[in-house]
Amino acid sequence: MKLRSLLFVPGDRPERMEKAMGLGADALLFDLEDSVAADRKAEARENVAQFLRERSDRAEQGAPRLFVRINPLDGPWAQGDLAQVMPAGPDGLVLPKCESADTVAALMTLIPEDQRVPVLPIASETPAAIFGMGTYASCAAHLAGVTWGAEDLPAAIGASTSREADGSYTPPYQLARSLTLFAAHAAGVPAVETVYPAIKDLDGLAAYAARGARDGFTGMMAIHPSQIAVINDAFTPSEEEIAHARSVVAAFAANPGVGALQLDGKMIDAPHLRQAQALLARANC
Repeated sequence: MKLRSLLFVPGDRPERMEKAMGLGADALLFDLEDSVAADRKAEARENVAQFLRERSDRAEQGAPRLFVRINPLDGPWAQGDLAQVMPAGPDGLVLPKCESADTVAALMTLIPEDQRVPVLPIASETPAAIFGMGTYASCAAHLAGVTWGAEDLPAAIGASTSREADGSYTPPYQLARSLTLFAAHAAGVPAVETVYPAIKDLDGLAAYAARGARDGFTGMMAIHPSQIAVINDAFTPSEEEIAHARSVVAAFAANPGVGALQLDGKMIDAPHLRQAQALLARANC
């Protein structure tokens, strides 16, 4: 499942759903949680379920995957969310306030086996979640990836912000980001970078997304349509990168059993081969 760009769409704004289908995102995240006020939760559920039902028999080439962000399992709305949207057939679920593989397991108990879909846990929104990062390998078969957020955790611990004046993360949230990255790779699933909130700062977004791709994230969530193209570009391997990866793979194929080689004046070994193979897989080459 290719997940470079994942665009949030509020569940109580049905007029945005069809429009979002053609914006170029790899996935749409229909939101029943933070962007929907309590008195509009029921309306949002019905909007999302209706849209999913209407799309169920309209499989289109290149259409985005349709995920639903439900409400937290320990709150009053999650079971109602699941009861309404799961029969409509979403492609996946986004699980907020996920604290470990146990939270994913608890979610599975609420969904009939024939309705289960991949789950994208938001794995950094409570203090306990930080200590559960190492558990996701045990539920990898249920995961579409692992992602994180930088807003709920500071609120949960009484911090005033997660960012420095220049927009960079303070040390606690650098840690949360890093642990999410390693949790995803330990589970063998995509690592999805969190949102960039300054929707008019596309240059800043490009730099942020490029750092994410550099560090090992394979996609990123978006909160505005203008961000999609920038994110897709950052997480799509360039022709130069693809050509280099092919050269690495070809070099090892031509020298079976050799542990290290010289390519373009530099030494390459098994980690470089794995990196090249992973890049070509992402690029569908």
